[in-house]
Order: sequence, then structure tokens, then C-alpha cells
Amino acid sequence: MNGHDRPDTVRLGRADLHIHTLASDGVASIEEILDHVERNTDLDVIGISDHERVDAGLAARALARARDSRVEVIVGEEITTRGGHLLALFLQERIRPLQSLRATIAAVHEQGGLAIAAHPLAPYPICASGRSIRRFQADPDPRFHLDALEAFNPTTAGRTHHAQTVRLADELRMATTGGSDAHLLEAIATGYTTFPGHTAEDLRQAILEHRTGWHGEFWTFGFQVVMYGRQLRKYSRDIRDDLRGALLRNGTGRDLGYPGGNLRPPRFIEPRASDEEAAPGEQEASP
Repeated sequence: MNGHDRPDTVRLGRADLHIHTLASDGVASIEEILDHVERNTDLDVIGISDHERVDAGLAARALARARDSRVEVIVGEEITTRGGHLLALFLQERIRPLQSLRATIAAVHEQGGLAIAAHPLAPYPICASGRSIRRFQADPDPRFHLDALEAFNPTTAGRTHHAQTVRLADELRMATTGGSDAHLLEAIATGYTTFPGHTAEDLRQAILEHRTGWHGEFWTFGFQVVMYGRQLRKYSRDIRDDLRGALLRNGTGRDLGYPGGNLRPPRFIEPRASDEEAAPGEQEASP
């Protein structure tokens, strides 16, 4: 399925802005995600947007830069607000959940980030309503304006009100994005955003200038059943590993999906480019 696209003859950049890792409810590590995106997709930019945390996103960005990856990583967060889920991009720090949607949008902008309503309009607590979106966009203070609507999300929450979201974005003259909401490697790039250019900064400008397009294919019911099964197995491993670490008191816990992510407290241990065989802990770096 294709959304609004510009009739450029030059190839547009492609970005999947909504990817989850082991740090929240995804089942893949950042290294597995980076390897998969490099080898199996034509994405230029990805957004690591875990629920209520940015540590894996910061680690993924640092690791991609250390590898000189062709894929650029944006640090994002899917924030639970009292008015629905908000996809925040270009963050440096975690934003506290369970605030009002209005206050959360402002907090994203205070960090210089972009605020996008994730899978909006569906009648679930996790989705922003059309009424609230219209209210924010009509506010005279731009701090409370959403920067875009996630017009394509391949999940059930995104499918049911996809057409209405596209119409609302047109009505309010808002930018639109597509994202996979991937929790499995094979879901990455099932929804994506196109934009002029190829870098994260190009993408930021395209969103601000309303020059993006959305694309993707909706998931089947069977695919979502498989995803839920793999998530349940992950949660079982997480509980086991947290209990083991607590009982042994060995400073470990569940795997958050990045080097050093199983330590307590977790800390990203950046591999040295000159010595991939370096023992864990020889070089530690905060992203």
C-alpha cells in the first residue's frame, strides 16, 4: 500500500520509525536489528522507539556509528500518556510516562524532538482521539502541536482507522509517517516513511516541511499470533533471568538487548573497533 509520495525521479529515503527491542516488548537485540536492517532491507534510517525507555536506542545509535553503518539510528520512545501513545523522535533522555498528552508533546519539543501520534483514532486507551488532535493543532502555542500522524501502522490498532487517519491528516494539513511497530525482525519495514534525502536530518526536515510519504502492508492475524507467542516466551525468560540474578546476587538480570544490558545497573559497553575480542567490561561508555 502506498501513501502520499512526491513525484521525484531521484530515489527517496526510507525510514522505519517504530521499532521495539528486547529492552521493552520486542524479541530482538540491537545488534540483531542492525544486522537485519543492513542485510535484508533498503532502509536508510531507523527509529528505536521502545516503550518508556531510550537506553537501547542510545546504545543502537552508538553501535551504528562505531560500525560506520550505512543505516542511521534515531533515538525514539513510545510514551504512554493519559491521552494515548505518543511516538517521540530525536530524543536524548527518557520522558516520564502517564502525563497528559499535551504535557508530553511539550516535553518532547523541549528536547528538540518531534512528537507523532502513534496509531491514532482507534477507540482504545492507547490511541489519541481525533477530538484531542484537532484541539492540539488549533492551539495558538506551537509547543503543543503534534508534528505528524502515524498514518500507516500495520497492526490491528493501525488497520482499523487507517483511512480516517489519512483523511484527518489531510484535513489538518499535517505531515504523515509510516512505521512497522516491529517487535520481530521479520516485521521491520512492513511499514515505512519515504522522504527526500537519505539522512536522519533530511527526515526531520521532511516531517517539518510535510514532505513525507507512508507505505506498508498490514499484518495477517496469523502473523500477530506468532508475534504474541514469541513475546510470551521472552517474558518467561525475562522473569527467569531476573529471579536468577536476584537469587545469585551476581549483578545480572534480564537481557535488555545491548552489550552490558544484562548487568545491574545496566550500562552500554561499547566494543572497541580495534579489538572485537576485548573482554566485557574493559571499555564502558555511556551513550
